[in-house]
Amino acid sequence: MGIVVDSVTKKMGRETHINNVSLELETGTTNVVLGHTLAGKTSLLRLMAGLDRPTSGRVLVDGRDMTGVSVRKRNVAMVYQQFVNYPSLTVYKNIASPLKMSGMSKGEIDRKVRKTAAMLHIEDLFERLPSELSGGQQQRTAIARSLVKEADLLLLDEPLVNLDYKLREELRLELQDIFKQREAIVVYTTTEPAEALMLGGDIVVMDEGRILQTGPTPDVYHNPATLKVAQVFSDPPINYLNGTVQAGTAKLAKDIEIPLDGHLRSVPPGNYIFGVRSNHLSLSKVAKEDAEIRVKVELAEINGSETFIHVNHGDYRLVVQEDGIHSRRIGSEIPIYVNPCCFFVYDESGALVASPPHGSIQERVK
Repeated sequence: MGIVVDSVTKKMGRETHINNVSLELETGTTNVVLGHTLAGKTSLLRLMAGLDRPTSGRVLVDGRDMTGVSVRKRNVAMVYQQFVNYPSLTVYKNIASPLKMSGMSKGEIDRKVRKTAAMLHIEDLFERLPSELSGGQQQRTAIARSLVKEADLLLLDEPLVNLDYKLREELRLELQDIFKQREAIVVYTTTEPAEALMLGGDIVVMDEGRILQTGPTPDVYHNPATLKVAQVFSDPPINYLNGTVQAGTAKLAKDIEIPLDGHLRSVPPGNYIFGVRSNHLSLSKVAKEDAEIRVKVELAEINGSETFIHVNHGDYRLVVQEDGIHSRRIGSEIPIYVNPCCFFVYDESGALVASPPHGSIQERVK
């Protein structure tokens, strides 16, 4: 099976939710749609499912135009952010409901329900009602009800966003294994770059109803084609400094000089934007090549075992991501450090000019 979204636009009144989007997906692939809230992720899924009809453009399945075909006539399953289960049905009956509606025999229904429930470790909950389940158990039930159909197109709209951290990690790992076992097109939306990296597969980066970049997830992460892609595919958003390249040196933010070595050597003279992810800024000097940046502390945000230190360098706002707990007095001036090999370089229009070669920096996935 293949699905093609062909020059699709979706408008609601004066608002454009999807703006001239084209996309082609193949059977057996996991596709992660990454974007901020209101980027158009849910709207895209609803158009692919047949829940909404595009204002213009077509949706084709195996070459057949399905644009006006009802979702009931498509082999599609969808999982939502909220725990959508039938409140009066037991877990078993919730999972079995789509199979029962299809007219499948009781024996086959029982086999499929038990197999799917075992994959999600909820086979001991069959007699419970949704009101008797935890949030994680409810979402597992909703996912099982979608998986049991063995649909050709499986759409998951931020399915783990309402679960706590431990449950998200657990379910994310289980879903990766399940996706690998299925001959279906899987489309999974998220706002979290780390989740996109963990799920792997291919990625579709969206912003304001447009597709910015597609490709294998690691490739897009290492080579974000535009500054906007780098901002979406970094959490916190990628830091950037304006700079000028001349005479073998780059001068950033007027007072920071770095040599044009390694991947920077090929950057021709001119004005550029230098981007660096927060986890590649440091509170301490690690290598002799590290450049020092004098900054003023605005906020030290402790998040579990990490600290995000928000700082200012002149008119530039930067975020430093450090392992451990680091307290810094607001308003104090401190040095932070960056290795030149960590910089992405974009031209003044925001197009990628140079990116760090893979392996030259250690990526950390949270």
